[in-house]
Amino acid sequence: MLQSMSDPLAGLLAALDLTDTGARTSEDIFTGPSQWQPHGRVFGGQVLAQSVTAAMRTVAPDRVIHSTHGYFLRPGAIDKPITFSVDRIHDGRSFSTRRTQAFQDGLPILSLIASFQDEESGLDHHTPMPTDLPDPESLPTSADVLAGIDHPVAKGWATGRPFDIRHVGSPIYLSVDEPTPHQAVWFKTPGPLPDDPNLHRAVIAYASDFTIQESILRAHGLPWSTPGLKIASLDHAMWWHRFGRADEWLVYVQESPTAVGGRGLAQARIYTRDGVLVASVAQEVTVRLPH
Repeated sequence: MLQSMSDPLAGLLAALDLTDTGARTSEDIFTGPSQWQPHGRVFGGQVLAQSVTAAMRTVAPDRVIHSTHGYFLRPGAIDKPITFSVDRIHDGRSFSTRRTQAFQDGLPILSLIASFQDEESGLDHHTPMPTDLPDPESLPTSADVLAGIDHPVAKGWATGRPFDIRHVGSPIYLSVDEPTPHQAVWFKTPGPLPDDPNLHRAVIAYASDFTIQESILRAHGLPWSTPGLKIASLDHAMWWHRFGRADEWLVYVQESPTAVGGRGLAQARIYTRDGVLVASVAQEVTVRLPH
């Protein structure tokens, strides 16, 4: 069931191709594999995207996911399959609500509620994208930045992720040039995806767990390589506003408004290259240092 890192994009698509094992009483049950990770734990964005995909499978195709709120409960193991249980909480005139719980060895590792709506016309506005962003083609890739670093995590970030990720300004893998609670990151899949809109929504949910924590670390001048640094995602909220393709450049504009009590909060917006606001994201994480 484990997907290797030899073709990360193929591994992502395989992870999202859930097996429907049938309904049990009032729940729908799906199973899915995990992708390889250098630290041996399931990537949070993967189980988030799989849970969203499972919920999508139980909703009428003309109802589109618009929000989800999930809690990461336990770390998952990459060498075990994940079971997804979907509870069809509500189907109304315009909205549907689903609860997905992801299990390993009978224990929940993620609990999520998602809401779906019929597509409707109505009020329309959004906060504009920053205007001073460089083109993604002018920025180095993660593989460029991490080239020559002989460490399994660095190698995984450089070549093992199913996205081309490019930081606006210097990344914080090894050092932080200037502490600030703001950053922006361009991303897209390295190859084309099928046209299924729900697949693109799930893949963007997967990507939303990459780099968002960095606005918290960057605010305090902490690179990922800080000795003894421990970070764990607590919860993840996402709102899909408009459609965007995950295989075309998207920019992830991030900020951290606060950190306190061993927890940091990050908020972000995802835009298309021409400035359309696709999604908003919020995540709280634990941040612990040896001292």
